[in-house]
Amino acid sequence: MPGLDTLKSTLPRNSWTEDQDIIAPWLTEWRDKHFGKTPLMVMPSSTNETATIVNICRTHGLKIVPQGGNTGLVGGQTPQGEILLSTRRMNNIRSVNKVTNALIVEAGATLQNVQEAAAAADRKFPLSLASEGSCTIGGNLSTNAGGVHVVKYGTTKDLVFGVEAVLPSGEIYNGLTDLRKDNTGYDLSRLFLGAEGTLGIITAASLKLFPQPGHVQRAMVGLKSAADAVRLLDHCRQGNHLTMFEVMPHIGLDLVLKHISGQRRPFASPHTWYALIDWECESESNGLALAEQKLGSALENDLIQDAVIAQSDGQAAALLSLRENMSAAQKHNGASIKQDITIPIDKIASFIERADTAVFKIVPNCRPVAFGHFGDGNIHYNIAQPENSAREEFLARWNDVSETVFDIVDSLGGSISAEHGIGIMKRETLAKRADPAKMALLRAVKNAIDPDNMMNPRVMV
Repeated sequence: MPGLDTLKSTLPRNSWTEDQDIIAPWLTEWRDKHFGKTPLMVMPSSTNETATIVNICRTHGLKIVPQGGNTGLVGGQTPQGEILLSTRRMNNIRSVNKVTNALIVEAGATLQNVQEAAAAADRKFPLSLASEGSCTIGGNLSTNAGGVHVVKYGTTKDLVFGVEAVLPSGEIYNGLTDLRKDNTGYDLSRLFLGAEGTLGIITAASLKLFPQPGHVQRAMVGLKSAADAVRLLDHCRQGNHLTMFEVMPHIGLDLVLKHISGQRRPFASPHTWYALIDWECESESNGLALAEQKLGSALENDLIQDAVIAQSDGQAAALLSLRENMSAAQKHNGASIKQDITIPIDKIASFIERADTAVFKIVPNCRPVAFGHFGDGNIHYNIAQPENSAREEFLARWNDVSETVFDIVDSLGGSISAEHGIGIMKRETLAKRADPAKMALLRAVKNAIDPDNMMNPRVMV
Protein backbone atom coordinates (compact mmCIF):
# COMPACT_ATOMS: atom_id res chain seq x y z
CA MET A 1 0.00 0.00 0.00
CA PRO A 2 1.78 3.18 -1.20
CA GLY A 3 0.79 5.40 1.74
CA LEU A 4 1.94 2.88 4.32
CA ASP A 5 5.18 2.28 2.47
CA THR A 6 5.82 6.03 2.33
CA LEU A 7 5.22 6.39 6.06
CA LYS A 8 7.59 3.53 6.83
CA SER A 9 10.33 4.75 4.51
CA THR A 10 10.08 8.39 5.64
CA LEU A 11 9.81 8.02 9.40
CA PRO A 12 12.60 6.92 11.77
CA ARG A 13 12.37 3.19 12.47
CA ASN A 14 11.36 3.74 16.10
CA SER A 15 8.45 5.96 15.02
CA TRP A 16 6.28 3.20 13.60
CA THR A 17 5.36 -0.45 14.02
CA GLU A 18 3.20 -2.95 12.18
CA ASP A 19 3.86 -5.68 14.73
CA GLN A 20 0.37 -6.65 15.80
CA ASP A 21 1.57 -8.04 19.13
CA ILE A 22 2.96 -4.59 20.05
CA ILE A 23 -0.13 -2.82 18.73
CA ALA A 24 -2.68 -5.16 20.34
CA PRO A 25 -2.89 -3.53 23.81
CA TRP A 26 -3.79 -0.20 22.18
CA LEU A 27 -6.70 -1.66 20.23
CA THR A 28 -8.81 -2.68 23.21
CA GLU A 29 -10.77 -0.11 25.18
CA TRP A 30 -10.57 -0.25 28.99
CA ARG A 31 -14.15 -1.48 29.40
CA ASP A 32 -13.65 -4.22 26.78
CA LYS A 33 -16.57 -2.75 24.85
CA HIS A 34 -14.68 -1.51 21.77
CA PHE A 35 -12.07 -3.49 19.82
CA GLY A 36 -10.09 -2.08 16.92
CA LYS A 37 -7.70 -2.82 14.08
CA THR A 38 -4.97 -0.89 12.28
CA PRO A 39 -2.36 -1.74 9.66
CA LEU A 40 0.17 0.60 11.25
CA MET A 41 0.78 2.44 14.52
CA VAL A 42 2.86 5.60 14.19
CA MET A 43 4.57 7.11 17.23
CA PRO A 44 5.94 10.58 16.43
CA SER A 45 8.46 12.11 18.81
CA SER A 46 7.85 15.74 17.82
CA THR A 47 5.34 18.16 16.39
CA ASN A 48 7.26 18.33 13.10
CA GLU A 49 7.24 14.56 12.80
CA THR A 50 3.50 14.58 13.44
CA ALA A 51 3.08 17.12 10.64
CA THR A 52 5.10 14.86 8.32
CA ILE A 53 2.78 11.95 9.11
CA VAL A 54 -0.34 14.04 8.50
CA ASN A 55 1.00 15.31 5.17
CA ILE A 56 1.76 11.79 3.96
CA CYS A 57 -1.66 10.53 5.07
CA ARG A 58 -3.37 13.49 3.36
CA THR A 59 -1.50 12.87 0.11
CA HIS A 60 -2.43 9.18 0.06
CA GLY A 61 -5.98 9.47 1.39
CA LEU A 62 -5.28 7.71 4.70
CA LYS A 63 -7.40 8.35 7.79
CA ILE A 64 -5.92 8.91 11.27
CA VAL A 65 -7.12 8.07 14.78
CA PRO A 66 -5.06 9.87 17.46
CA GLN A 67 -4.57 8.18 20.82
CA GLY A 68 -3.00 9.14 24.14
CA GLY A 69 -3.12 6.80 27.11
CA ASN A 70 -6.02 4.73 25.74
CA THR A 71 -8.13 5.47 28.82
CA GLY A 72 -11.13 6.85 26.89
CA LEU A 73 -14.52 5.31 27.61
CA VAL A 74 -16.58 6.02 24.48
CA GLY A 75 -14.49 4.33 21.77
CA GLY A 76 -13.11 7.54 20.29
CA GLN A 77 -9.49 6.35 20.45
CA THR A 78 -10.04 2.92 18.90
CA PRO A 79 -9.22 2.65 15.15
CA GLN A 80 -11.21 0.54 12.74
CA GLY A 81 -8.67 0.25 9.95
CA GLU A 82 -7.31 3.80 10.17
CA ILE A 83 -3.70 4.67 10.99
CA LEU A 84 -3.29 4.73 14.77
CA LEU A 85 -1.25 7.76 15.85
CA SER A 86 0.07 7.47 19.38
CA THR A 87 1.25 10.67 21.05
CA ARG A 88 2.95 8.91 23.96
CA ARG A 89 6.52 9.64 22.79
CA MET A 90 5.81 13.39 22.80
CA ASN A 91 5.97 13.71 26.57
CA ASN A 92 8.34 16.56 27.44
CA ILE A 93 7.62 19.30 29.94
CA ARG A 94 8.86 22.20 27.80
CA SER A 95 8.75 24.95 30.41
CA VAL A 96 7.32 26.04 33.76
CA ASN A 97 6.88 29.75 34.41
CA LYS A 98 6.19 30.60 38.06
CA VAL A 99 5.61 34.28 37.28
CA THR A 100 2.89 33.75 34.68
CA ASN A 101 1.74 30.49 36.31
CA ALA A 102 1.96 28.60 33.04
CA LEU A 103 3.31 25.17 32.15
CA ILE A 104 3.92 24.12 28.56
CA VAL A 105 3.80 20.38 28.04
CA GLU A 106 3.64 17.98 25.11
CA ALA A 107 0.47 16.01 24.52
CA GLY A 108 1.83 12.57 25.42
CA ALA A 109 2.84 13.46 29.00
CA THR A 110 0.65 11.82 31.60
CA LEU A 111 -1.52 13.93 33.84
CA GLN A 112 0.52 12.71 36.81
CA ASN A 113 3.72 13.96 35.14
CA VAL A 114 2.15 17.40 34.83
CA GLN A 115 0.92 17.41 38.42
CA GLU A 116 4.42 16.50 39.63
CA ALA A 117 6.11 19.14 37.46
CA ALA A 118 3.76 21.77 38.84
CA ALA A 119 4.36 20.61 42.43
CA ALA A 120 8.14 20.77 41.90
CA ALA A 121 7.66 24.47 41.14
CA ASP A 122 5.45 24.89 44.23
CA ARG A 123 2.37 25.17 42.04
CA LYS A 124 -0.77 23.12 41.53
CA PHE A 125 -2.32 21.80 38.34
CA PRO A 126 -5.76 20.90 39.68
CA LEU A 127 -7.09 18.42 37.12
CA SER A 128 -7.36 15.10 38.97
CA LEU A 129 -8.67 11.76 37.68
CA ALA A 130 -8.44 8.18 38.88
CA SER A 131 -6.51 7.34 35.68
CA GLU A 132 -4.01 10.20 36.06
CA GLY A 133 -1.04 7.83 36.05
CA SER A 134 -1.83 6.68 32.50
CA CYS A 135 -4.14 9.22 30.83
CA THR A 136 -2.34 11.88 28.78
CA ILE A 137 -2.74 15.63 28.55
CA GLY A 138 -3.65 15.42 24.87
CA GLY A 139 -6.47 13.03 25.69
CA ASN A 140 -7.60 15.16 28.63
CA LEU A 141 -7.82 18.19 26.36
CA SER A 142 -9.48 16.34 23.50
CA THR A 143 -12.26 15.04 25.73
CA ASN A 144 -12.45 18.08 28.02
CA ALA A 145 -11.90 15.84 31.05
CA GLY A 146 -13.58 16.79 34.30
CA GLY A 147 -12.46 14.87 37.37
CA VAL A 148 -12.99 15.61 41.04
CA HIS A 149 -12.00 19.29 41.27
CA VAL A 150 -14.46 20.83 38.82
CA VAL A 151 -16.47 22.29 41.70
CA LYS A 152 -13.65 24.82 42.27
CA TYR A 153 -11.40 24.84 39.21
CA GLY A 154 -13.69 23.92 36.30
CA THR A 155 -13.14 21.37 33.53
CA THR A 156 -10.00 21.06 31.43
CA LYS A 157 -11.21 23.86 29.14
CA ASP A 158 -10.90 26.22 32.09
CA LEU A 159 -7.30 25.19 32.74
CA VAL A 160 -5.76 25.96 29.35
CA PHE A 161 -4.22 29.12 27.90
CA GLY A 162 -3.82 27.63 24.43
CA VAL A 163 -2.67 24.64 22.38
CA GLU A 164 -0.34 23.67 19.58
CA ALA A 165 -1.91 21.36 17.00
CA VAL A 166 -1.25 19.81 13.61
CA LEU A 167 -4.15 20.57 11.28
CA PRO A 168 -5.54 18.16 8.65
CA SER A 169 -3.74 20.33 6.07
CA GLY A 170 -0.42 19.42 7.69
CA GLU A 171 0.08 22.97 8.93
CA ILE A 172 1.06 23.60 12.54
CA TYR A 173 -1.19 25.89 14.55
CA ASN A 174 0.77 27.55 17.38
CA GLY A 175 -1.59 28.81 20.04
CA LEU A 176 0.84 28.35 22.92
CA THR A 177 0.66 31.44 25.10
CA ASP A 178 0.44 32.50 28.72
CA LEU A 179 -1.53 35.67 28.02
CA ARG A 180 -4.62 36.12 30.13
CA LYS A 181 -6.04 38.77 27.81
CA ASP A 182 -5.91 38.49 24.02
CA ASN A 183 -8.83 39.90 21.99
CA THR A 184 -7.49 39.26 18.50
CA GLY A 185 -10.29 37.20 17.00
CA TYR A 186 -11.77 33.80 17.64
CA ASP A 187 -10.23 31.77 20.46
CA LEU A 188 -9.02 29.11 18.06
CA SER A 189 -7.33 26.95 20.66
CA ARG A 190 -10.69 26.20 22.25
CA LEU A 191 -11.90 24.58 19.03
CA PHE A 192 -9.61 21.65 19.78
CA LEU A 193 -10.78 21.25 23.41
CA GLY A 194 -13.46 18.59 23.54
CA ALA A 195 -13.14 17.98 19.78
CA GLU A 196 -11.94 14.38 20.33
CA GLY A 197 -9.27 14.62 17.65
CA THR A 198 -11.73 15.41 14.86
CA LEU A 199 -10.19 18.78 13.94
CA GLY A 200 -6.48 18.02 14.28
CA ILE A 201 -3.90 16.49 16.56
CA ILE A 202 -3.01 18.41 19.73
CA THR A 203 0.75 18.18 20.17
CA ALA A 204 1.31 20.53 23.13
CA ALA A 205 -0.56 22.82 25.49
CA SER A 206 0.02 25.80 27.74
CA LEU A 207 -1.70 25.01 31.03
CA LYS A 208 -2.77 27.24 33.91
CA LEU A 209 -1.12 26.72 37.28
CA PHE A 210 -2.38 27.80 40.69
CA PRO A 211 -0.83 28.43 44.12
CA GLN A 212 -0.41 25.34 46.26
CA PRO A 213 -2.96 25.31 49.10
CA GLY A 214 -1.53 25.38 52.59
CA HIS A 215 -3.60 22.34 53.56
CA VAL A 216 -6.24 20.06 52.04
CA GLN A 217 -8.76 18.93 54.62
CA ARG A 218 -10.60 15.75 53.72
CA ALA A 219 -13.63 14.15 55.33
CA MET A 220 -16.17 11.42 54.59
CA VAL A 221 -19.75 11.39 55.81
CA GLY A 222 -22.63 8.93 55.88
CA LEU A 223 -26.02 10.07 54.59
CA LYS A 224 -29.59 8.80 54.41
CA SER A 225 -30.39 9.93 50.88
CA ALA A 226 -29.16 11.53 47.67
CA ALA A 227 -31.38 14.51 48.49
CA ASP A 228 -29.46 14.96 51.76
CA ALA A 229 -26.21 14.84 49.79
CA VAL A 230 -27.37 17.74 47.62
CA ARG A 231 -28.40 19.74 50.68
CA LEU A 232 -25.04 18.98 52.31
CA LEU A 233 -23.23 20.31 49.24
CA ASP A 234 -24.69 23.77 49.79
CA HIS A 235 -24.05 23.51 53.53
CA CYS A 236 -20.35 22.77 52.91
CA ARG A 237 -19.68 25.76 50.70
CA GLN A 238 -17.75 28.56 52.36
CA GLY A 239 -15.72 31.16 50.52
CA ASN A 240 -13.61 29.44 47.90
CA HIS A 241 -12.56 26.51 50.09
CA LEU A 242 -14.73 23.65 48.80
CA THR A 243 -12.70 21.72 46.23
CA MET A 244 -14.25 18.28 45.98
CA PHE A 245 -17.69 16.82 46.69
CA GLU A 246 -17.96 13.20 45.55
CA VAL A 247 -20.87 10.92 46.36
CA MET A 248 -21.21 7.15 46.22
CA PRO A 249 -23.94 4.69 47.22
CA HIS A 250 -23.69 1.84 49.70
CA ILE A 251 -23.53 -0.76 46.90
CA GLY A 252 -20.57 1.04 45.34
CA LEU A 253 -18.56 1.30 48.55
CA ASP A 254 -19.22 -2.36 49.32
CA LEU A 255 -17.84 -3.36 45.92
CA VAL A 256 -14.62 -1.47 46.63
CA LEU A 257 -14.26 -3.01 50.08
CA LYS A 258 -14.94 -6.50 48.74
CA HIS A 259 -12.84 -6.52 45.58
CA ILE A 260 -10.01 -3.98 45.98
CA SER A 261 -7.24 -5.02 48.33
CA GLY A 262 -6.03 -2.79 51.14
CA GLN A 263 -9.31 -0.89 51.62
CA ARG A 264 -10.82 -0.24 55.07
CA ARG A 265 -14.44 0.39 56.00
CA PRO A 266 -14.69 4.04 57.09
CA PHE A 267 -17.64 3.64 59.51
CA ALA A 268 -18.65 1.04 62.07
CA SER A 269 -22.16 0.90 60.60
CA PRO A 270 -23.17 1.12 56.92
CA HIS A 271 -25.01 4.09 55.45
CA THR A 272 -27.18 4.40 52.36
CA TRP A 273 -24.98 7.09 50.78
CA TYR A 274 -21.51 8.52 51.37
CA ALA A 275 -19.93 11.85 50.49
CA LEU A 276 -16.20 12.53 50.21
CA ILE A 277 -15.34 16.19 50.76
CA ASP A 278 -12.22 18.33 50.35
CA TRP A 279 -11.62 21.89 51.48
CA GLU A 280 -8.46 23.80 50.57
CA CYS A 281 -7.41 25.94 53.52
CA GLU A 282 -4.54 28.14 54.65
CA SER A 283 -3.37 25.72 57.35
CA GLU A 284 -4.14 22.38 58.99
CA SER A 285 -5.72 24.11 61.97
CA ASN A 286 -7.96 26.14 59.66
CA GLY A 287 -8.98 22.98 57.82
CA LEU A 288 -9.83 21.03 60.94
CA ALA A 289 -11.80 23.95 62.35
CA LEU A 290 -13.79 24.33 59.13
CA ALA A 291 -14.55 20.60 58.85
CA GLU A 292 -15.56 20.34 62.50
CA GLN A 293 -17.79 23.40 62.28
CA LYS A 294 -19.51 22.36 59.03
CA LEU A 295 -19.93 18.68 59.84
CA GLY A 296 -20.76 19.29 63.49
CA SER A 297 -23.72 21.48 62.55
CA ALA A 298 -24.74 18.98 59.87
CA LEU A 299 -24.87 16.25 62.52
CA GLU A 300 -26.89 18.45 64.88
CA ASN A 301 -29.41 19.15 62.12
CA ASP A 302 -29.67 15.47 61.12
CA LEU A 303 -28.29 16.27 57.67
CA ILE A 304 -25.62 13.57 58.02
CA GLN A 305 -25.51 10.42 60.13
CA ASP A 306 -21.78 10.14 60.82
CA ALA A 307 -18.50 11.73 59.82
CA VAL A 308 -14.81 10.87 59.62
CA ILE A 309 -12.39 13.80 59.44
CA ALA A 310 -8.93 12.84 58.16
CA GLN A 311 -6.22 13.56 60.72
CA SER A 312 -3.22 12.72 58.51
CA ASP A 313 -2.15 12.42 54.90
CA GLY A 314 -2.42 8.65 55.20
CA GLN A 315 -6.01 8.80 56.38
CA ALA A 316 -6.86 11.29 53.63
CA ALA A 317 -5.34 9.00 50.98
CA ALA A 318 -7.25 5.99 52.34
CA LEU A 319 -10.55 7.85 52.08
CA LEU A 320 -9.83 9.01 48.53
CA SER A 321 -8.90 5.47 47.52
CA LEU A 322 -12.44 4.33 48.30
CA ARG A 323 -13.77 6.72 45.66
CA GLU A 324 -10.99 6.30 43.11
CA ASN A 325 -11.46 2.53 42.99
CA MET A 326 -15.18 2.69 42.26
CA SER A 327 -14.82 2.07 38.53
CA ALA A 328 -12.34 -0.78 38.94
CA ALA A 329 -14.49 -2.44 41.59
CA GLN A 330 -17.53 -2.44 39.33
CA LYS A 331 -15.78 -4.80 36.93
CA HIS A 332 -16.49 -7.46 39.55
CA ASN A 333 -20.21 -6.68 39.51
CA GLY A 334 -20.92 -8.38 36.19
CA ALA A 335 -21.89 -6.65 32.97
CA SER A 336 -22.84 -3.01 33.32
CA ILE A 337 -24.64 -0.47 31.16
CA LYS A 338 -22.77 2.76 31.87
CA GLN A 339 -23.80 6.38 31.42
CA ASP A 340 -21.88 9.60 32.03
CA ILE A 341 -24.45 12.37 32.29
CA THR A 342 -24.90 15.85 33.77
CA ILE A 343 -27.97 16.99 35.66
CA PRO A 344 -28.72 20.40 37.17
CA ILE A 345 -27.52 19.97 40.76
CA ASP A 346 -30.91 20.70 42.31
CA LYS A 347 -32.46 17.87 40.24
CA ILE A 348 -29.94 15.11 41.02
CA ALA A 349 -32.12 13.35 43.58
CA SER A 350 -35.11 13.47 41.24
CA PHE A 351 -33.03 12.00 38.42
CA ILE A 352 -31.81 9.08 40.52
CA GLU A 353 -35.31 8.27 41.78
CA ARG A 354 -36.85 8.45 38.31
CA ALA A 355 -34.00 6.61 36.57
CA ASP A 356 -33.96 3.79 39.12
CA THR A 357 -37.72 3.30 38.75
CA ALA A 358 -37.48 3.32 34.96
CA VAL A 359 -34.59 0.86 34.58
CA PHE A 360 -36.17 -1.56 37.09
CA LYS A 361 -39.18 -1.76 34.76
CA ILE A 362 -36.94 -2.64 31.81
CA VAL A 363 -34.62 -5.01 33.67
CA PRO A 364 -36.18 -6.27 36.92
CA ASN A 365 -33.65 -6.87 39.70
CA CYS A 366 -30.91 -4.88 37.96
CA ARG A 367 -28.51 -3.03 40.26
CA PRO A 368 -28.14 0.71 39.59
CA VAL A 369 -24.95 2.34 40.88
CA ALA A 370 -25.18 6.15 40.74
CA PHE A 371 -22.02 7.88 41.87
CA GLY A 372 -19.65 10.67 41.05
CA HIS A 373 -19.26 14.39 40.99
CA PHE A 374 -22.37 15.72 42.75
CA GLY A 375 -20.53 19.02 43.23
CA ASP A 376 -20.86 19.80 39.52
CA GLY A 377 -23.89 17.66 38.64
CA ASN A 378 -21.95 14.91 36.83
CA ILE A 379 -23.41 11.48 37.62
CA HIS A 380 -21.93 8.19 36.51
CA TYR A 381 -25.12 6.18 36.28
CA ASN A 382 -24.17 2.54 35.85
CA ILE A 383 -26.67 -0.32 35.82
CA ALA A 384 -25.24 -3.74 36.69
CA GLN A 385 -26.87 -6.92 35.49
CA PRO A 386 -29.14 -8.84 37.88
CA GLU A 387 -27.33 -11.49 39.87
CA ASN A 388 -27.30 -14.95 38.28
CA SER A 389 -28.53 -13.57 34.97
CA ALA A 390 -27.23 -13.99 31.41
CA ARG A 391 -24.64 -11.36 30.51
CA GLU A 392 -25.44 -11.14 26.79
CA GLU A 393 -29.18 -11.02 27.37
CA PHE A 394 -28.68 -8.09 29.74
CA LEU A 395 -26.32 -6.19 27.43
CA ALA A 396 -28.82 -6.60 24.60
CA ARG A 397 -30.96 -4.10 26.51
CA TRP A 398 -28.22 -1.41 26.35
CA ASN A 399 -30.12 0.72 23.84
CA ASP A 400 -33.47 0.45 25.61
CA VAL A 401 -31.95 1.32 28.99
CA SER A 402 -29.81 4.14 27.63
CA GLU A 403 -32.61 5.80 25.69
CA THR A 404 -34.85 5.65 28.74
CA VAL A 405 -32.16 7.25 30.90
CA PHE A 406 -31.48 9.91 28.26
CA ASP A 407 -35.18 10.76 28.08
CA ILE A 408 -35.10 11.54 31.79
CA VAL A 409 -31.87 13.51 31.39
CA ASP A 410 -33.42 15.60 28.62
CA SER A 411 -36.57 16.22 30.62
CA LEU A 412 -34.48 17.64 33.47
CA GLY A 413 -32.38 19.90 31.25
CA GLY A 414 -29.25 17.76 31.50
CA SER A 415 -26.62 16.49 29.06
CA ILE A 416 -26.05 12.98 27.72
CA SER A 417 -22.28 13.40 28.05
CA ALA A 418 -20.49 15.11 30.92
CA GLU A 419 -16.78 14.30 30.82
CA HIS A 420 -16.25 11.16 28.73
CA GLY A 421 -17.10 12.71 25.38
CA ILE A 422 -19.19 11.41 22.46
CA GLY A 423 -16.80 9.06 20.66
CA ILE A 424 -18.56 6.46 18.57
CA MET A 425 -20.72 5.24 21.45
CA LYS A 426 -22.94 8.34 21.60
CA ARG A 427 -22.56 9.72 18.08
CA GLU A 428 -26.01 8.63 16.86
CA THR A 429 -27.61 9.68 20.13
CA LEU A 430 -26.09 13.15 19.83
CA ALA A 431 -27.31 13.51 16.25
CA LYS A 432 -30.83 12.52 17.30
CA ARG A 433 -31.09 14.58 20.48
CA ALA A 434 -29.00 17.72 19.93
CA ASP A 435 -30.51 20.97 18.71
CA PRO A 436 -30.42 20.92 14.87
CA ALA A 437 -28.69 24.30 14.77
CA LYS A 438 -25.96 22.96 17.05
CA MET A 439 -25.42 19.90 14.86
CA ALA A 440 -25.28 22.09 11.76
CA LEU A 441 -22.60 24.27 13.36
CA LEU A 442 -20.59 21.25 14.52
CA ARG A 443 -20.65 19.79 11.01
CA ALA A 444 -19.81 23.15 9.44
CA VAL A 445 -16.72 23.53 11.65
CA LYS A 446 -15.65 19.96 10.90
CA ASN A 447 -16.12 20.41 7.15
CA ALA A 448 -14.25 23.73 7.13
CA ILE A 449 -11.18 22.42 8.94
CA ASP A 450 -11.21 18.78 7.82
CA PRO A 451 -13.10 18.64 4.50
CA ASP A 452 -11.74 15.18 3.68
CA ASN A 453 -12.81 13.77 7.07
CA MET A 454 -9.27 12.54 7.69
CA MET A 455 -9.13 13.10 11.45
CA ASN A 456 -10.92 10.53 13.62
CA PRO A 457 -13.52 10.10 10.89
CA ARG A 458 -16.11 8.00 12.78
CA VAL A 459 -16.25 10.12 15.92
CA MET A 460 -18.79 12.71 17.14
CA VAL A 461 -20.21 14.10 13.89
